[in-house]
Amino acid sequence: MASRDPFRPNVLFILSDDQGPWAMRCAGNADIITPTLDSIAASGIRFTDFFCVSPVCSPARASLLTGEIPSRHGVHDWIRAGNMGAERVDYLAGRTLLTDLAADAGYRVGLIGKWHLGASDVPRRGHVRWYAHQSGMSPYYDAPMVDGRTPVKVTRYLTEELTDHALAFLRDEAPRAEPFWLALNYTAPHYPWIDSHPREYLDLYEGCAFDSVPREAPHPWTAHGNPATDEGFRRPRESLAGYFAATTAMDAGIGRVLDALDALDLARSTLVIFMSDNGMNCGHHGIWGKGNGTRPQNMVDESVKVPCLVMQPGRVRAGTSDALLSAYDVFPTLVDYLGLHERAPRARPGRSFRALLETGTAPADRDVVVYDEYGPVRMVRTREWKYVHRYPGGPHELYDLARDAGERENLVDRAAHRATVDAMRSRLEAWFADYVDPALDGSRKRVTGCGQLGLVPPQGDGREVFPVDPIAPLVVPPRGA
Repeated sequence: MASRDPFRPNVLFILSDDQGPWAMRCAGNADIITPTLDSIAASGIRFTDFFCVSPVCSPARASLLTGEIPSRHGVHDWIRAGNMGAERVDYLAGRTLLTDLAADAGYRVGLIGKWHLGASDVPRRGHVRWYAHQSGMSPYYDAPMVDGRTPVKVTRYLTEELTDHALAFLRDEAPRAEPFWLALNYTAPHYPWIDSHPREYLDLYEGCAFDSVPREAPHPWTAHGNPATDEGFRRPRESLAGYFAATTAMDAGIGRVLDALDALDLARSTLVIFMSDNGMNCGHHGIWGKGNGTRPQNMVDESVKVPCLVMQPGRVRAGTSDALLSAYDVFPTLVDYLGLHERAPRARPGRSFRALLETGTAPADRDVVVYDEYGPVRMVRTREWKYVHRYPGGPHELYDLARDAGERENLVDRAAHRATVDAMRSRLEAWFADYVDPALDGSRKRVTGCGQLGLVPPQGDGREVFPVDPIAPLVVPPRGA
């Protein structure tokens, strides 16, 4: 029945969409209802300082699968074109994916939910189940999906649909001898929020004051033009109710999947990972959105931090860790933890944190530094300092996190901090120089936050792939239930 060996475990990798690390009860948010995520955190390990690779979905997801930085795999913004049919583009063509290594090791791989890396109607190598969103986001009702290679429309609430497909996958795989790898990629809690979720979850927040979320004036760089995030400023309470309801509905779905693992006697031999692709601001810093919630793009902690919970009873040590970790570290950690092998290993920036999972301690020589990029915007962050550099000429930012955790006072132009700026900039430039493919270097591309229309040209900017027009509006039909 699938794998019963804790040292060759099945993998349930759950990825939410646009979830800030603050959006869980176990993270200290007294308003939100997330009993399943809280249970995972209690039984496993919760990382409090885990960072995405890029504060927008497609490049973050591409980096999880490849272990490479966006300036090497070439996905720099959310994928806007090339998802289906004759115009499909495989943005990860020719790259070794984590799931490829799993399939090579005998895992039966399935994807259910969001893909958003182009060519959604072509199942990836080694997948025995492919049920993907046609693009990357849509209304929660009447969502466009692909079942294998067949386009379908899902009339029911999408979160429940994805959960039911995950349950069917587990039932199908349980009698087999091989281990499984299931990527369960919810679209929740990505917008749309208002009039988009079942009444039973919205009613849970009927009287909520949402004191856990700050009310701030719009950020001076606020990016307008997206109807859903603009509504966050105009109708914050209704937007928050939708965001919280979407999260709670997803939590309930995850609970059903974990119950199925227990019923199939697979809990101890299944590694459960819960993460989000990128963070989210719901009024934090006066922003509704993530990295592209502002123009120019931002690197505030609420955009670049993500929840990360890992559980495998009997093998993963329970507790909380404040280790500074990056999504770059996921690829080498899973290769290490699962005993996977790559025939021609590539140099990647991440480092395994298997020791943290199994013993709760990190190697003494581990650098406490994380890096992020979003096109021409790059960040280097230690425990004490955050430096943000925007090519070609700024504006740049420096924050003393030990004294200013909220990133309120930009010190970059202060004479007293010139040496710190120079040191952080040198560190950032040296690190990226080690991993950038010069032909795909995001610092030289006109990445705007409005999406990516095709492959980045192999040299120069001869073909425009980063539009500057406002984000295309999403028309959401009203739902009463």
